[in-house]
Amino acid sequence: MGVTSAVVHPLEIGDDKTNWTYDELKGMSNWFEEVGIDLSVIEGSVPLTDRVRLGLDGRDEDIAEFKQFLRDCGAVGIPVVCYDWMAGVRWARTEAHVETRGGAYTTGYTDERMSGGPEIDHADVTRDQLWDALEHFLTEVVPVAEEAGVKLGLHPADPPIDSVRGIPRLANSVESYDRILDIVDSDHNGVTFCQGNFAAMGVDVPEAIRHFGDRINFAHFRDVEGEADDFVETWHDDGPTDMLAAMQAFEDVGFDGPMRPDHVPTMAGEDNSNPGYHTKGRLFAVGYMRGLLEQTTANRGGSEGREPAVNPETSAD
Repeated sequence: MGVTSAVVHPLEIGDDKTNWTYDELKGMSNWFEEVGIDLSVIEGSVPLTDRVRLGLDGRDEDIAEFKQFLRDCGAVGIPVVCYDWMAGVRWARTEAHVETRGGAYTTGYTDERMSGGPEIDHADVTRDQLWDALEHFLTEVVPVAEEAGVKLGLHPADPPIDSVRGIPRLANSVESYDRILDIVDSDHNGVTFCQGNFAAMGVDVPEAIRHFGDRINFAHFRDVEGEADDFVETWHDDGPTDMLAAMQAFEDVGFDGPMRPDHVPTMAGEDNSNPGYHTKGRLFAVGYMRGLLEQTTANRGGSEGREPAVNPETSAD
């Protein structure tokens, strides 16, 4: 398929693994290396707690653990760590059987269906508290990331709305990201550019790619239809975003980091036990992305350029 590197995200297969040892990271890296694949990203399943996100007592002990994780990633040669700042409720979907082309299933989110129920812990946290906690975290960890040679990529709030179940969300607009990147002006304090989330924000995706430029450290190539509080995932070639223009924008800013298809439709013959992450849709998406890459090469007259590494999601098991 032309895949050159892997993203490890155990949460996507229901594994709550977050506390990595050096030996575990090295073992995974060796395993991939044996088959000619680079281990390029640890995503989501990182030692970052809500004590850190919420600025609670004990956060500095947890930040110390995160710092050691960065040092270990650097020592092993893992260049990117993707994290999020979604406290309480992290990634959220309310539908998993939205029928689409060919009878395939995609996922969706409707905020009305998410609301209600008992109040969740820390629902009284303020937006200012979350900003203060994020500033403290980045001030502490970015220098360590620089020393380790590891780039951080903050994933957008997903869904990118103001709050979920009463807890505010920060990374939900281009303006919020500008503020986050200004906290520590370093290419090690960067963006995980998840196209689906930026599309749900209502922004022009290719323009946003050009806006962030070399601060994009990792990319999720996907699309959604709808708005931030009510959307569905789409086939990669069937959403509202001009995907060729998006790929061209990545080329124009010189992006050479890891890129993965992210969420894909569940196709006939698959049981939808892990919505968004089955194999057939991923194969389609990888092929589609490689076709777009070929077209961007043709558009620049066949001159040499750097292709983003197209990555499947990969279990740590």
